[in-house]
Amino acid sequence: MKNNIFNKYSGFKLSVLPTPLHKLENISKLFKANVYCKRDDLTGFAFGGNKTRKLEFLVADAKRKKADTLIGIGGVQSNFCRIASAAGAVYGLEVHLVLGGSKRPEKATANLLLDNLFGAKTYFVESEDWSDWENYEAELSDKLTKKGKKVYRMPIGGSSPVGALGYVKAFNEIMQNSKKMKIKFDYIFHATASAGTQSGLVVGAKLNNWNGKIIGFDVSKEKNILMSEIFKLSSKVAENFKVKINEKDILVDDGYMGEKYAAVTKKGIEAVEIFAKNEGIMLDYVYSGKAASGLLDYIRKGRFLKNENLLFLHTGGNIHLFK
Repeated sequence: MKNNIFNKYSGFKLSVLPTPLHKLENISKLFKANVYCKRDDLTGFAFGGNKTRKLEFLVADAKRKKADTLIGIGGVQSNFCRIASAAGAVYGLEVHLVLGGSKRPEKATANLLLDNLFGAKTYFVESEDWSDWENYEAELSDKLTKKGKKVYRMPIGGSSPVGALGYVKAFNEIMQNSKKMKIKFDYIFHATASAGTQSGLVVGAKLNNWNGKIIGFDVSKEKNILMSEIFKLSSKVAENFKVKINEKDILVDDGYMGEKYAAVTKKGIEAVEIFAKNEGIMLDYVYSGKAASGLLDYIRKGRFLKNENLLFLHTGGNIHLFK
């Protein structure tokens, strides 16, 4: 797949690509299924994760627009904010982070510890409502602009039409893995929260004429709201390639989220332990662990044919284990 849209945002490489894709031999034997894993936890930069792919495009866009300041939004333990902090440090951009969900902790741990290490300036919003975080970001952007800063605002998770291009390109990579391994994947599973990763995958699937199913395990909000956000964002991204997305292509399951965003679930804890003890792969309790719990539960319930190949996209986030 070739398109000048990728060239428009080229030049800022953060990810170590391609990431590995391999069969989870022990889990496959344990669950009597063909389970593979795309290791986007190993993108390399600033402990890796899916956000490096998005930030390659976002940083390129910021530089193209002559920005000198990035503003990112997320929870206190945001993976996106961690990588945005590092990207800003490397490419000479001042970074301001709006972190929601609690007041400033007495001790910085895990992702927040790294945000500080990379030199980001942090602001805390004591609300779990994402719209409150976004409103604070808008106010902060105005203040910084008045001080003469050239601000580039990024949405939660970097899930803009520019950021989502990272996973259009990633889907290409999955198809290259598939061809090299001579394996046809029937399903792709991943954690979905801010719409960017799934939107990019959906567009990538359309461009590659792939007829499998992409299932996002919702970890952030009410299912219908997230599905609507994914459809709108993927449709916007698809305009770059002159294709259209069908609403039926958006598959989301919110049955493994727990009571709210970032809630720890029993099934999520179990999945983290299964991946650790059987494959030496570390997940987290907010994103990848919940997605893995959904996949394993689907297998237990016999939702797949014996010969179908299941791909788990590990989007990273394991720094959260050190919270």
